[in-house]
Amino acid sequence: MHLEKLIKQTAPFKSPYAKAEVGLIYLGNVIISQSQNNFKPHGITLQQYNVLRILRGQYPKYANINLIKERMLDKMCDASRIVERLHKQELILKQVNALDKRHTDVIITEKALALLKKIDEHQELQVNILNTLNQDEVNSFNQLISKVLGSLL
Repeated sequence: MHLEKLIKQTAPFKSPYAKAEVGLIYLGNVIISQSQNNFKPHGITLQQYNVLRILRGQYPKYANINLIKERMLDKMCDASRIVERLHKQELILKQVNALDKRHTDVIITEKALALLKKIDEHQELQVNILNTLNQDEVNSFNQLISKVLGSLL
C-alpha cells in the first residue's frame, strides 16, 4: 500500500505486474532526482557523471563517442553534446582519431578523476534509498533486476 499512498491512488492496480511497473518507474525517478541533487554541488549532471564513469573505466585508454553512446544509461541523451560540455570544463581531453578523421577520441583528465573520487566519497556518506534493504534483500533485488533485464538482451 506504500506505492498507492505515494501516488495518491485510490483504485487498486489492474494486476501485480502493473503495480510493479509503476513502482519501478516511481523508484527510478526518486533515485534520479536524488542523484541529480547529489551532483549539482559538483557542477555536473547525471549524464555527465555517467560519461565520466565510462571514461574512468576505460582509463588510461581513449574512448570514442560511439563507445560512450553504447554504454550510456540514458539512451536518449546526446553524448556528443555532453562530451563537448565536459571538454569545456576541462574534465576530458579530445583528439581526432588517427585512423578515422571523422571520429573523436576522448580521455578523462586528472581533474575529472579527482572530481569522481570526491563524488564517490560524498556518496558513501549519503543515505541511499536502498539502505532500507539488508544484504540478502539487496542480493534478491539484484537477481530480480537481472532476470527482468535479461529479456532485453
